[in-house]
Amino acid sequence: MPFVNLPEKRYYTIGEVSDAFGVNSSLIRFWEKEFNKLNPKKNSKGDRRYTPTDVEYIELIFNLVKERGFTLEGAKQELSTNHQKIKNKKQLLEKLKVLKAELIDIKEELQK
Repeated sequence: MPFVNLPEKRYYTIGEVSDAFGVNSSLIRFWEKEFNKLNPKKNSKGDRRYTPTDVEYIELIFNLVKERGFTLEGAKQELSTNHQKIKNKKQLLEKLKVLKAELIDIKEELQK
């Protein structure tokens, strides 16, 4: 499951995804054109339906482009060569954030 704050569902709308990342829907659509692996299903009306796997991939793109300052070409190259490595680092960072919060809670409890 992705690390963004979305309820666990089979599919997400473009509005839900863009809101979760705090970006415009147009940016998500632009990334679809730029990153071939990002290819959401579309219903009969043409509405996009993103799977949790799609959202994870968007999260990797978001991390590289928006948080780490990669260019689109740099992000494409990084994802093609180090996709699993990036995903593992992201998961480790999230686990460490949770652990840090737990340690802060324990410290505060001990100081009482």
